[in-house]
Amino acid sequence: MQALRVSRALIRSFSSTARNRFQNRVPEKQKLFQEDNDIPLYLKGGFVDNILYRVTMALGLGGSVYSLYCLGWASFPRN
Repeated sequence: MQALRVSRALIRSFSSTARNRFQNRVPEKQKLFQEDNDIPLYLKGGFVDNILYRVTMALGLGGSVYSLYCLGWASFPRN
């Protein structure tokens, strides 16, 4: 009997009919991303998008340079 109560509580808490705890901010985001303000789409999210973009570009560039270094190191074997 105790297990039945626990399982009902779990089902109720994970049910799709649970109360909506989040505010719908989709219209705000749509308005933000549809503005014509000469900012690239991948940077319109603000400061966080700017940081993520720069970190991604740095990692990509650093990985490319490191792979070229390893390729050069491997192409000249030691005697």
